[in-house]
Amino acid sequence: MAFIQVEHVSKSYKLPTGNLSILHDLSFEIEAGEFVTITGPSGCGKTTLLALLGALDQPDSGTILVDGHSVHALGAVRAADYRRETIGFVFQLFYLLPNLSALENVMAPLLPYRRMLGFDLGKRAQELLEQVGLASRMGHTPARLSGGEQQRVAIARALINQPKVLLADEPTGNLDPETGREILELLREQQRQGKQTLVMVTHDHEIADIADRTLSLLKLVKAE
Repeated sequence: MAFIQVEHVSKSYKLPTGNLSILHDLSFEIEAGEFVTITGPSGCGKTTLLALLGALDQPDSGTILVDGHSVHALGAVRAADYRRETIGFVFQLFYLLPNLSALENVMAPLLPYRRMLGFDLGKRAQELLEQVGLASRMGHTPARLSGGEQQRVAIARALINQPKVLLADEPTGNLDPETGREILELLREQQRQGKQTLVMVTHDHEIADIADRTLSLLKLVKAE
């Protein structure tokens, strides 16, 4: 059984003018530890797909299995548990909390559960920031960090829960080409070390070329 299984998934949104179909009868599989890029033009549903895989949204129909667990029909509490235990998110916009330091931003997702964790949260956050090259920036707020440094913090934050799956939505989209390459190499290195499954949305064909596999959303989605 594949690690991620998406079977006959459809998703639409209600608009004043009627339903807008984003995904229709989508099916594919991803193996554990793969680096897979999702490509396609703007508006074809790439970000929507990541939201479904991360249980931030639910499909209208179809099934989504991750590590044998049904993701497509989780209630709010179980979906939050699934994200905390299984998923790491890396976004194009870094979404760092402006009043917190880099270290505090990395710790933030798990702070409410600190006493339940089987590891020292602060120590792990420090180790991750060291791994992403920010040992000397731990006390800096986002305003004192460059774009590339902020994305490094975001990657460390995504790894804080030791996720099985990393979902990345255009993680280099707001960076200059050189910094983007550095971030991509870092993300790939961290994914290999942690043996995570990495699913990345991208418009960049160079990024798609270094992935294990590329899925074109236009080719996967069946015509209605």
